[in-house]
Amino acid sequence: MDGARKARGGRAQNRVVMAMAVIFGIYAAIGGRLVMLAVQDEPVASLPAARVTASRPDLVDRNGEVLATDIKTASLFAEPRRIVDIDEAIEKLSTVLPDLNYQQAYRRLDSDAGFVWLRRQLSPRQQADILALGIPGLGFRTEKRRFYPGGPTASHILGLVNIDNKGIAGIEKFVDDQGLADLQATGLAVAGHMEPVRLSIDLRVQHIIRDELASAMERYNAIAAGAVMLNARTGEVIGMASLPDYDPNNPFNALEKDRLNRMSAGVYEMGSTFKLFTTSMALDSGLVGISDRFDATKPLRIGGHTINDFHGKRRVLTVPEIFIYSSNIGTAKMADVVGIEGHRAFLKRIGLLDRVQTELPEVARPTEPSVWKKINSVTISFGHGVATTPLQTAMAAAAMLNGGKLIPPTFLPRSEQEANAIAEQVISPRTSELVRYLFRYNTEKGSGRRAEVPGYFVGTKTGTAEKVVNGRYANDVRFNTFIAGFPANDPDYVVFVVIDEPKPERPGNAATSGLNAGPMAGNIVRRAAPLLGVKPEFSHQSDALLVSQQ
Repeated sequence: MDGARKARGGRAQNRVVMAMAVIFGIYAAIGGRLVMLAVQDEPVASLPAARVTASRPDLVDRNGEVLATDIKTASLFAEPRRIVDIDEAIEKLSTVLPDLNYQQAYRRLDSDAGFVWLRRQLSPRQQADILALGIPGLGFRTEKRRFYPGGPTASHILGLVNIDNKGIAGIEKFVDDQGLADLQATGLAVAGHMEPVRLSIDLRVQHIIRDELASAMERYNAIAAGAVMLNARTGEVIGMASLPDYDPNNPFNALEKDRLNRMSAGVYEMGSTFKLFTTSMALDSGLVGISDRFDATKPLRIGGHTINDFHGKRRVLTVPEIFIYSSNIGTAKMADVVGIEGHRAFLKRIGLLDRVQTELPEVARPTEPSVWKKINSVTISFGHGVATTPLQTAMAAAAMLNGGKLIPPTFLPRSEQEANAIAEQVISPRTSELVRYLFRYNTEKGSGRRAEVPGYFVGTKTGTAEKVVNGRYANDVRFNTFIAGFPANDPDYVVFVVIDEPKPERPGNAATSGLNAGPMAGNIVRRAAPLLGVKPEFSHQSDALLVSQQ
């Protein structure tokens, strides 16, 4: 009897244990499924790998100031199969994203896709507002976005990246072309493992240049302006800007025609600044001396064309007078002494007829006549007939002033020793010394007076080029240029300024280079020179006076 009761009790206990085990098993299965669902990351699994933004190295200026960096940003995606009401979802999203395209968004959501992008690179406020809408089937993915702390300050140098953080213009594209794109494709471009890319520009000088250009465009009611500062000894670009420009943080207008980087991607007839090269050529040829004289009493007539002077002196002029009075007649006669072949060969040697080699992808090729005739040589001698980029014109000008060394411009740091290793001697040091004398003389006695900065002995050359309108040169529509080197006795830096279609500052005044581009260059020198460590000197004679006494 006792044995039977014990047997029945044992079977009951076993049934209880089994029931409990079954119950625990069911709860364990449910719990496991819930955990799996909780940790499952379906959007990441369905995200196309090619669309994940890649890391980029920071871009910094020569002093380590950040010019471009990656920041984290949220991008909005959707899982169409989980959207309950497409119209309601789009209507709610439009309260946060008013520019959301309804038709495009509807097509994306009305599909069987497991993942679609709705908006890349949201602001933190937009992300918070969308979260507050509580729309099921939406999610966010953290991506990288390129951020430019200076906004438009150096936009044409830095360039742009696309929505996937890949360089498409400027130094950003250059960095990709140097191997970053390959690292990104293989997944080896990891944030924190990449050294910053240091550029040659000085952010302080860059700001000064852009600020002066903006002020000048307003002051002279011009349609565009640009400037570049080169280290005359190394070829480093210390600063370069072209206005109108754009904000790379919001480049909606970057492709507009007037946003062109005029300094490297535009070619222009440079007007009388080309007389610098004609004069240098004549002196370096040995066929013309600094004290030689040329008859400028009457206009030149060549093949039905008349060559005249803007403010003619109508007398015999010395070489320095031809330079400071910017005589077309005298300059043409100096070019004629050298000859057509020698003239073209000289411009070729100093880099004005070939596409300049530098890191920026946006570099234009200069233009010249297919066949040089005498009339071409004559007009090119004073800046009409050959169109070059302002950047390469500044490069050639630096060679005329730095002892005769042609150094390719660079946006990366370069030592003087490295520059000398690649420099090409294009004129003699003695010729360069004479050119520095002429430069300083033009500031003291000629058209460059308004660029003078006390203590820095600025040397200058003006250029006022008439623009072609309806196939003819218009004497009231100008493209003005200005070259400044400082200190003129042994220049450390060269500044090249352009201003497009400036208007007279006051009614009845002219709009020549000395009246607008000259003050622009002088202001840049005045503000930038102390920051670059160029010490003013007030105790010795000017270079022009010293050379003239030799």
